[in-house]
Amino acid sequence: MLRLVPLTFALLLGLPATAGPDGTILVVDGDTFEVGGTTVRLHGIDAPETDQICSDAQRPAWACGEWVRAQTRALFEGQRATCTAMDTDRYGRTVAKCAVRGQDVGERLVGEGLAFAYRQYGMDYDLAEKGAAVNARGLHATGVMSPAAFRAAQRAKARPVIVRNDTGAKTVTVNRGTPQKRSLLPNALNSACKIKGNISISSGERIYHVPGQSYYAETRISVDKGERWFCSEAEARAAGWRKARN
Repeated sequence: MLRLVPLTFALLLGLPATAGPDGTILVVDGDTFEVGGTTVRLHGIDAPETDQICSDAQRPAWACGEWVRAQTRALFEGQRATCTAMDTDRYGRTVAKCAVRGQDVGERLVGEGLAFAYRQYGMDYDLAEKGAAVNARGLHATGVMSPAAFRAAQRAKARPVIVRNDTGAKTVTVNRGTPQKRSLLPNALNSACKIKGNISISSGERIYHVPGQSYYAETRISVDKGERWFCSEAEARAAGWRKARN
């Protein structure tokens, strides 16, 4: 009797993984896409959760999960992806490697410091992460709790602790001097990100203030309340904030 070989065994035997899904990308978060209507969990990478807050002893807390999602959307939203399915996770998502214009999406995200190599599931992006860490790209420019540790803390109903000022990588620790490349991180970590995203106490409306407006100087950002900084007005509007009237 003919029996189907399970996909995990097929991979171990060196048999080809399943082609597809293919289609236009809709970014859900830093490591999860909708591709042609199929939910895809990118193989071998782990990005901050959308609600994750990052900080260290020298820098203020900031919404790193939202920032990663915004950067990932800027890179890949609306692009056409060709994916190779490798497995199905416990949430029913297709685990796949995807490429856009011939470039490995996972490798690009890890190499830019927007995600970490998920070594528990393979060493595919180990070198890409080390390169990002050495050059202080993206999340490696500041202390960050790994996404896995953040999820564990959330499950335990504990607040994420402040971590030491290291690369944030799971197995990579780099003694850095001055980063050779410009940090892309917002607010205090990037002096170009001066727009304040404030949430109205009375109405809950999301309002952003730009330098020179009447209430800019007195507006304070509370990241733990969902407030944040933006690098451009276009970014603020895309995230659902409107410009202050004064």
